[in-house]
Amino acid sequence: MTGTSSQSSPGEAAGRDDLVAGAGAGAGAGIRVEAGAEVGDGGRARPVWSRDFALFFVARAVARLGDTMLPVALAAGLLQHGYGAGAVGLAMASTAAAFAGLVVFGGVIADRFSTRKLMIGADLVRLGTQALAAVLFYSGHVVLWEICVIGLVNGVAGAVFQPGVASTVPRLASDVQAANGAIRIAESAAQLAGPAAAGLLVGFASPGGVFAAHATTYGVSALCLLLLRLPPLIRTGAPDCTATGAFKADLVEGWREFRARTWLWGVIAVWCLYMIAVWGPTVPLVATEVVQQHGPRAYGLINSALGAGTVVGGFLALRLRPRRMLRAGAFALFAFVGFPATVGAGFGVPAMAAGAAVAGAGMSFWGVMWATSVQTQVPSDVLNRIHAYDVAGSLAMMPVGQALAGPAATALGANHVLLVSAAMSLVVPTVLLAVPAIRGLIRADARGADRPHAQDGTADAAPGRTHPERR
Repeated sequence: MTGTSSQSSPGEAAGRDDLVAGAGAGAGAGIRVEAGAEVGDGGRARPVWSRDFALFFVARAVARLGDTMLPVALAAGLLQHGYGAGAVGLAMASTAAAFAGLVVFGGVIADRFSTRKLMIGADLVRLGTQALAAVLFYSGHVVLWEICVIGLVNGVAGAVFQPGVASTVPRLASDVQAANGAIRIAESAAQLAGPAAAGLLVGFASPGGVFAAHATTYGVSALCLLLLRLPPLIRTGAPDCTATGAFKADLVEGWREFRARTWLWGVIAVWCLYMIAVWGPTVPLVATEVVQQHGPRAYGLINSALGAGTVVGGFLALRLRPRRMLRAGAFALFAFVGFPATVGAGFGVPAMAAGAAVAGAGMSFWGVMWATSVQTQVPSDVLNRIHAYDVAGSLAMMPVGQALAGPAATALGANHVLLVSAAMSLVVPTVLLAVPAIRGLIRADARGADRPHAQDGTADAAPGRTHPERR
């Protein structure tokens, strides 16, 4: 899910730009011929490491590298030109607000037009905006409202780009879990390298150099997507782009399909609680407490441990093939308690780093399980809209949790708030496991292996799946 980053949405690697972004066949992404195999061009099953998946893999990894460089560039650049922390937050919020507000509409657009072309167009728009930002910072002409407008345009482009990511993975690889695991590992590695690379560029060049590098990453992503050859998308009903009110009808249909799946909206509802009570307060309060008590180097070490843990979680997701993916992912979520608990309890830096690493592994494993479940359980012709509802629903509550963190810390003390977040990080997976539709959801390929196939080679529809006759 749920985000522009993998931690913000239940599956995307953090609701922010990194917490964006998951074995089985991609449901609806092709004609199902056997459990775990998906056909695209020529009726052949598509492996994970094909030429086209490699291009998409590079596009995602490079774009994530650039996204993790951006906060450093904004903070260094605006502070260098006399602006304060509030201006930095406003510039970042302009992008987040546009993205969260429009991503649902982006999902409808992505289901009606070519997702590849939309993603290329969004990358080219951001190539232009970040190049413009580089010129502004290089020239010394930095005006806050201009930077916010650039951020706003970037958010709109991101809202058009992001929904297409969910439907692209199952069209490129029959082993969707392995594909999501590989992408998660790459994005985690980029998350580790991006801030360090941005710091070097700021030191040896200027903030403008970071924006130029960021623009280049969008150019590389667009080039990779341009060279990509996607197999044709098999639809159960072709949308009529000229029909009056068709856009609104598609929006309503996406909501109806989202609401029809208890496991789907149930996870999003629980994730809203997670954003308010766990992730939202943990990120700013851990930063504040660690920097104040141990200095910025210790905070960098803990962040690196968190990133390293996400890499480990990605590798685990490549190896483990649980039959009930969401149940396994929910158990992995219990590991996140180590992040806020070690900081809230006032442990030393090594213990906090260890807690962060374990937390990162658990979050990453859950993310792959969630992304794979969505991509393999939802029909392809509504997948972009479903993914958009996922991201929007998850992102909505993150700023609430962040906004409440400060007043709560003032009233109760930051350590106590972090300990409450640690307790809630145990409550959330417990609630997920308490919902039968979530804990009992069987992976798509396992279900297909258990059921007889229809004569046309398609698997029987699972509960909550859309039958062709419904469309």
